[in-house]
Amino acid sequence: MEVTGHTRGPASIRDVAAAAGVSYQTVSRVINAHPSVRPATRERVLAAVEELGFRRSATAFALARGRSRTVTVLTADTTHYGYASILRGVEEAARAAAYSVGVGVLESADEATVAAEVRRAADVGGGLVVIAYDPAGVRALEAVPAGLPVVGVVETPASPPADDRPWVWTDDREAAYRATRHLLSLGHETVHYVAIPSDTRPASARIAGRRQALTEADAPQPPPVQGGWGPAGGYAAGLKLAGDPSVTAILCGNDDLALGVLRALHEAGRPVPGEVSVAGFDDAPHSAYLTPSLTTVRLDFTGLGRAAFALLHGALEESAPITPHPVSAPELVVRETSGRPGPTDGG
Repeated sequence: MEVTGHTRGPASIRDVAAAAGVSYQTVSRVINAHPSVRPATRERVLAAVEELGFRRSATAFALARGRSRTVTVLTADTTHYGYASILRGVEEAARAAAYSVGVGVLESADEATVAAEVRRAADVGGGLVVIAYDPAGVRALEAVPAGLPVVGVVETPASPPADDRPWVWTDDREAAYRATRHLLSLGHETVHYVAIPSDTRPASARIAGRRQALTEADAPQPPPVQGGWGPAGGYAAGLKLAGDPSVTAILCGNDDLALGVLRALHEAGRPVPGEVSVAGFDDAPHSAYLTPSLTTVRLDFTGLGRAAFALLHGALEESAPITPHPVSAPELVVRETSGRPGPTDGG
């Protein structure tokens, strides 16, 4: 078979069809081993494929087989340390499995906005990972249509979910418990808490872990102070707490909040840890390099992202069952911002 006239770059499916004298749909059926092609036609198409050096698109092949090697991550944030680290973990694991990763940003928790983003992600095919740490993420997880493979990265649930809810999470309750116990063990009468937005609920795992440690120590339980997500929120909350001389220990909902709290305490003339101890959550990269370096609870968000992809990959590839609820255990990292309580102006 002689093929002439093809002088462009890589051959397309239409080039093969023209060379073999068939439709491009017939070529598609041949390269996907569809049985409804006559042997003589199949041989002619395969000869054209060989002559032109045609290489089918992996994406087109996957779509033809009803499977897309694509994962979409739905998230309301791509910049904060925890969210960004989860994204990195998903991407690392997906790349190792020859999957591509897309990101759908939930710009608000508005029901119509969330529904539209979920539809866009579903149209791509493959599976979804939903980071459900905030109202938009929670709503997106609830809006995923039945039958679409999805894994939720969620806050620690109050009770173990059913196996048909493939969720992963960090053990926030244990993390808050360990951090609070550490501060109490240094001699502080109680531990105040500057909360991220999702930790103001009574059922929050971090609230519960802190409450358990305070209850066991028969310590006062001051209400959480709302701090937001970033240093500015921590700074505002820190100024309020710094004005109370009875405050000697502060646990912060993330390390960025702790950064703002430390600045507020410095401006108020309350040395850390000489007069006030501070601890954070996450063990973000800058935590070890602050002056003083930050005591914090290390949460393996990157590992959580890898676990989320592994769970989704098992569903997409119909591989062996995987533990439906991988949990990332926390690690207390004691540095320079925690110490025994010192004298205060009120003492």
